[in-house]
Parts: sequence; C-alpha cells; structure tokens
Amino acid sequence: MGYDAARIEVLEGREAVRKRPGMYVGSIGERGLHQLVWEVVGRAVNQFLAGRCGSVDVTLTADGGVRVADDGPGDPVETAGATVGPDLEALLTSFRAGSDPFGRYNAAVGHFEGGLFVANTLSSRLTAEVRSEGARRVHEYARGVAVVAPAVMEPATGSGTTIAFWPDAEIFETTRCSFAVLAERFRQVAFLNRGLRISLTDERPAGEARAVAFRFPDGVRDFVAALDAETGVGPHPEPLGFERDDPRMAGTMEVALLWKGRQEERMRSFANSRATPEGGTHVDGFRDGVAAAVTAAARELGLLTAADPDLRADGIGVGLTAVVSVKLDRPEYLGATHGSLGDTAVRVCVGEAVREYLGNWFEERPEWAAEVVDRIVRGVDQD
Repeated sequence: MGYDAARIEVLEGREAVRKRPGMYVGSIGERGLHQLVWEVVGRAVNQFLAGRCGSVDVTLTADGGVRVADDGPGDPVETAGATVGPDLEALLTSFRAGSDPFGRYNAAVGHFEGGLFVANTLSSRLTAEVRSEGARRVHEYARGVAVVAPAVMEPATGSGTTIAFWPDAEIFETTRCSFAVLAERFRQVAFLNRGLRISLTDERPAGEARAVAFRFPDGVRDFVAALDAETGVGPHPEPLGFERDDPRMAGTMEVALLWKGRQEERMRSFANSRATPEGGTHVDGFRDGVAAAVTAAARELGLLTAADPDLRADGIGVGLTAVVSVKLDRPEYLGATHGSLGDTAVRVCVGEAVREYLGNWFEERPEWAAEVVDRIVRGVDQD
C-alpha cells in the first residue's frame, strides 16, 4: 500500500490534545492527571509573581473535581480592554494565548507548558468564575467546548478567579488525585516563591477530611532548614542565604546553604520554580563560588599553603545542604526534559555572588569559618 502526503492527517488544537493526550500532559495515568492540576495552579501562582494575589487555595472536591481559587483582582474576561496578558477565555480556548516562553514572573509548576487550554480540553467539565468590580462572571465548558456564552451573574463581594475542573474519565486511567503528591509539590512551590500562601484541602468522602497550608517568609532559607531538620548539630545554627538581581543574566538568584556534622552533600536546584535534577550553570556557579570563598579562607587561616592548589569545585560538598534557585527572563535548558540549565551568563553571576557573600560571612564569623573550612579541607584530604 502506498503512502504519500495525501495520507497525512494533521491534527490541531483541541482535536490534537484529545487524540494524543500523552504528548501534552506526559501520560494518561496519575502523572498526567496531576499535570492538569499543575497547569491550573501555575496560572494562579503567576498571579502572585505578578503582584496580583497573595494566596492560592486548592480543593479536591467530593464529586471528583479540583477547585483552584486565588484572591487576585480577577482575570480580564474580554480581549478588548484587557490590560494584563490574554483574557481568560483566550487562555481556556487557545494554545497560542498561553504558549509564550516562561519568564521570571512565570512559575513552571509542572513539567509541561500547555496551560489552561490543555486542562480545559482534557476535562469533562470546567467552570471559571471571575469576581471583579462587584460582579461575578462565569465561563462553562465541556471537553474544551463552551457550553454557554460567558455570562454576568449576580453581584459578588471581593475579587479573585476560581477554576474548577473534572478530569475526563474517557481520557485518564484514574481521576483520583494523590493528596500526598500534590501537597509535596505545593510545599516546594511555596518555598521557591517567598511569601506565597498555598493551601490544599481534601473533601473527598473516603477517609477523614485533610487540609494543609504552606507559607515561607524566608523562602529558600526555610527550604534548607526543612531539608536539614533531622540532621545533627552543625557549626552554625541557622541557614545562610541571600537574594540578588543581576541584569547580566536577566534574572534573580536566591541561594541558601547550611553546613552540618555529616559527610554527604544535599543539593537542590531550580530554574523558574522548575526542578533541575541534572544541575546546570546555576549549580556550577554555586560550586565555583563556594570553592573560591573556602580556598581564600583556608589560605587566610593557614590551612592551605601557597604551594597547595585551590580547592576543586566538586570537592567542597562535605556536610553541605544547599538550595540554588534562579528566575530568568529567558531560561535556556539543555535537553527536552529541561533537567539542566544552560544559560552561560548564570554561572559567572552566581559564582561571583556566592564568593562575595561567603567571603563576607567568613570574615564576620571567624570562629565558625575556622570550623567549616577545617572540616572541608580535611574532608578533601581524605578523598
């Protein structure tokens, strides 16, 4: 049988998403189901990053739905006159409206970037409610198609946007979200976006109702403290950390670290709230900065002589717990899975900032510096 261009079937938009859902959410199992939640929560977190809201509340409803609400001013509902990005209807019905690359004020909560359009298309039902300027407006969809035209309902108090959706059982192998998986990721997102309050409530009938809420005023320093909570007493009691904007890398960095009395290293890295398990230039820069600061302090303390080589960046992790988070206008990743950051300017910027910060810290606290640097140098000698 011949095969030519006439036999090629081109799928676009809603039809493409429903025909090949795994291409847009990763799978039709639990992983893909959770991706729908990440897409909807990501919109709300972006409202926080833009300074438009302070809290995000997620509820697993008794009828199998997921409700995501924020306390922002309410999304613009019509293209004409919209002043902050695409209007809500466009985001729900078009790939193009939400397909721009994620900048520093957009959080990559999930692994894909399909946005509200994918969540709407793969839900048997979705409702979006906008409360703004004393009115309540509701959008209703079924499998991505508008059921009725958006309508202004009764007057409303307060403001915000609430999106409720019911994952399509015709698409997914399961429509039951894992409370534990969602809670862990929301906790991480709260660490990485300092000051954001995000809650998760489970109203489903099986078992007792559960609810958690996260807010971390110290951001990644709270993250490091949590990672190290069960370890022994270290040379200094509180995590170190700083935040800095650097126009050379078109973004900001937030770094926290802590040395404790054990040998293994614990490192977590993120770019625009996306985990980078393979590291990248932000991690390389962090290691460069720590190695430079520790080498300088070791020479000052007489733990290294002029003849000794500088400490290697890959040999300074003795007892170190650290989180390195960058938020960039134009993040560049290596590979399709976005597991490693590739922006070359980031390495230099993070390295310089870490070296300067730790150098000052070592000068201000010589007794802790001596203990930390001595342990690192002895650890390197034993390798």
